[in-house]
Parts: sequence; structure tokens; C-alpha cells
Amino acid sequence: MTLLNHRAEGPSSAPPLLLGPSLGTSYALWDAVAPELSISHRVVRWDLPGHGGSAPGLIEAGATVADLAGLVLALADSLGIERFAYAGVSLGGAVGLHLAVHHPQRLSSLAVICSSAHFNGSRPWEERAAAVRREGLAGLAENADARWFAGDFTVPRLVQDHRDADPEAYAACCDALAAFDLRDRLTQIAVPTLLIAGREDPATPPAHLREIADAVPGATLVELPGASHLAPAQCPEAVLTALRAHFGQGASRGMAVRREVLGDAHVDRAQDRQTPFTARFQDFISRYAWGEIWTDPALSRRERSMITLTALVAHGHYDELAMHVRAARRNGLTPEEIGAVLLQTAVYCGVPAANSAFATAQRVLAEEDGTA
Repeated sequence: MTLLNHRAEGPSSAPPLLLGPSLGTSYALWDAVAPELSISHRVVRWDLPGHGGSAPGLIEAGATVADLAGLVLALADSLGIERFAYAGVSLGGAVGLHLAVHHPQRLSSLAVICSSAHFNGSRPWEERAAAVRREGLAGLAENADARWFAGDFTVPRLVQDHRDADPEAYAACCDALAAFDLRDRLTQIAVPTLLIAGREDPATPPAHLREIADAVPGATLVELPGASHLAPAQCPEAVLTALRAHFGQGASRGMAVRREVLGDAHVDRAQDRQTPFTARFQDFISRYAWGEIWTDPALSRRERSMITLTALVAHGHYDELAMHVRAARRNGLTPEEIGAVLLQTAVYCGVPAANSAFATAQRVLAEEDGTA
């Protein structure tokens, strides 16, 4: 099967994030944003059919946004990505809205940028599709800067992408925009959703994003002064800040898990001791240890407790061991199971280490039972 042309960046083990483009552009739209996002995510940006490196034959006249969403899912499947975060601009944002409504099990979160739940009716897009099929893209590309950017700003690479796009594929994408209207389904979107509007955007003004934000439960709306339709190219820092806050929810999620496993009293004490010097380390712990590792469903919390107890014994971290004996009890391990784990460490970590570990665990369990 022919797949959408794409570029993958970031660690393969990191949470996946797919980035969708606007009509007339390639994945170069994300050049100023994707490398930064790839520090914490497995970023996959893709080209529309007939744009960038994607084959024109992936789309035909009369195409729909559902067809494009199907191509994105096929790409994700080919990469072994089951569930992913998604951000898209304009037509790429419409793909994200379709996925959130029709394939919610595939999305973990969504960002819709300079886009809409409808694109001002079918007629303008039908007329544009007819014109492109008749005349090609050269004339339309001449006006790209006015449609895409505020002021005198431009990105020559993106304008060239517009000029080089396949006219038939571009027109088919116009067909998809003409038929798109999800306004009556927006209330069904349940994934965390961010809307980013460009205040200077003539194609999808902020009112279009407000309409989505008002309908999607719990959605957040950010309006960017000075940004037009291709906000990730014109205002990359502002877009990056908003996306990091939205997709980097590991800290808040991690803090919730940290409290469930370690208990409120311990976490409150750690927070009370936090200083400006240690704040970034505390955020690191919440974001990665608790927000990424402990939330991974590949292992249960019981299993993670067993592994953690073993690792702490192996390295002689007995203060931490005491804390995680308590955590193991919260995660459902019995005293007998904890003892079995520590006995295992006697074989593989050494009897002296296990001896100290048994002493620590015995003290903690006695305190837990009120017999100390």
C-alpha cells in the first residue's frame, strides 16, 4: 500500500505526536516547531496527497476529509502507532476533528490550529477546485502570502510547495473541504482539545475556533496576535508554547499517579520542601517517572512495585525502599509477597543487601499495622 510521505523525529519510545499540514503546504510547515516537540515526543509529520513527497494518486475527485483521515490512520498503523496525540493546521486540523469524532480510541489529545468545523460552505471550494483543474496552481500561488501570512512575512519554501503541488490532488483536497461540516458532532469530542486561532487569519478567523471551543467539552482556546493562517510558520514560539502546555500534560497526570502510589502525605512533604533550586527536578520526576513510566499500561502497578523494590535493594537505597514498601502495599502487594520479593533479592543482590532490606521492610510494615 502506498503511504503518505512523512518525516519522523524524536525517540521511537516517546509518546507519538502526528502533525498535519494546511492545504497547499508540505510538512515543511512544521520546520520551526517539530524539532522542539521531538525532544519529548515521537513526532511524525505528513504530506497531503500530491503535496511535498506524497503521491497524487492517493486521492481522487470527490474526496472527503474521512478519506484523508483514513490515510493518516494507515500511516500510523504502518509505524506501529496505535494511539497518538494530533495537531493539524487548516485542512490538517479538520482531519484531527474527524479523527476525534469518528476514531476517538486512536487519539490521546488534539490541537486544532487555524482551522474550522466548516469552511464557509461548499461553493467557494467548488469554484476553487474547478479553477485549479482548469488553470493549474500558478495564479493561486501568487496570492499565497496574502492568504497565509500577516504583514510582509513569507516563507519561500512553503510558497514553492504551493506552486509545485499536483493540481488534481489539490482540487480533490478542495472537494474534501467543500463537503466538510462537523458542527453538529463537536459535543461528542471527548479528548483534551486545544484550539489555536490567528487574530489576523482571513481564512479561518478566530470566530471559527471559538465556535469549536464553545462546543467541545473542556476545550481551551488560544488566540495569537499577529498570526495569520499558517501560525506555526509565522509565530512558531507562540504555537510551540501552547502545544507544549497542551501535550506536555505528563506533569499533572504524573502528579496524580504519584499521589495515588506514594500517598498525599509524602507528596505534600516533598512539595513543601521544594525550592527554586529543586523545582525543575520535582517537575522532571512528576513528568517522566510518574507521568510516562508509571502510567505505561504494559506493566501493572503491582509489577512496577516489585521491580522498584528490587532495584532499590540492589543499589542500597533503603530510605527510598521504605517509601516504596508503603507504595507496594497501596498497589495491592501483601506482606508475604513483599517478603518473597526481598528473598529473591538475597539470591541476586546479595544476602547483606537483603538483610538490610528485610529490616527496613519489617519496620515499615509494623508501622503500617500499628504494632511498632
